[in-house]
Amino acid sequence: MRKITLSLVGFWLLLLIFSSINAPASMVSAFQMTPFLTPTPGPDGRILYTVQPGDSLWRISAVSGVSLDELRLLNNLASEDVILEGQVLFLGLGGPSEGTAPAPEATPTPTSSGPTPTAGPGTAIVCVLLFEDVNGDALRQETEMAVEGGAVSISERTGIFAETATTVSGEEPHCFEDVPQGDYNISVAVPEGYNPTTRLNLAEEVVPGDEKTLNFGAQLSSQAAFDNPPVEEGGRSPLLGVIGFALLLVGVGLGIFSIRMGKSKPV
Repeated sequence: MRKITLSLVGFWLLLLIFSSINAPASMVSAFQMTPFLTPTPGPDGRILYTVQPGDSLWRISAVSGVSLDELRLLNNLASEDVILEGQVLFLGLGGPSEGTAPAPEATPTPTSSGPTPTAGPGTAIVCVLLFEDVNGDALRQETEMAVEGGAVSISERTGIFAETATTVSGEEPHCFEDVPQGDYNISVAVPEGYNPTTRLNLAEEVVPGDEKTLNFGAQLSSQAAFDNPPVEEGGRSPLLGVIGFALLLVGVGLGIFSIRMGKSKPV
């Protein structure tokens, strides 16, 4: 009887050890992270990634190969900022995607004489203006026009709606029409030669009937401003005026010097 009892105890001990050995594997399989959806360049060459459940900046950086500092710089994120599920991150630029990707829609040039878009039933209109923030105060003045060549993206967090567009010069913003209700992330990428003066990502709730306009500011970098100085009316640059004035002073100085030298000569 004692042998049978010892055998049963040994059997249960072996079963307990076998279960403890296999438990971590089952737990690991149950708590695997969500797969990383490798983004591909869009028709305009920009690589965008939509944040998935369980994502973090560290994980996206490790899998995509983009450093944490570069991710924060590209998306205007501070070190304490937290990314949210459904947020669209800009990972960089690449070649246009191949295959059956749809061709980008032509961006209509807005004109002040055209009809003002109105929201349809059950949808909304979201307009985005990337303006040249000349004085750098992050507030759009009436004289500050739109910046050409920027990229605008609007994406609903559940994926029911997503569009991109390229900004054009002028006074009017780019408007996304027939936008369904939902929670959206609106992001902007400034063109080369510009520095952002406002946040480049905004989270917005859109409800049917909305007609909202969001302003994003960008200022010409110091190097770009030096390479392309502003031109006054009549085609003359202020820089040329300064150079001309300096040459005039040099000429006056040489004239005075010549007169003094003439007077100093013996008669």
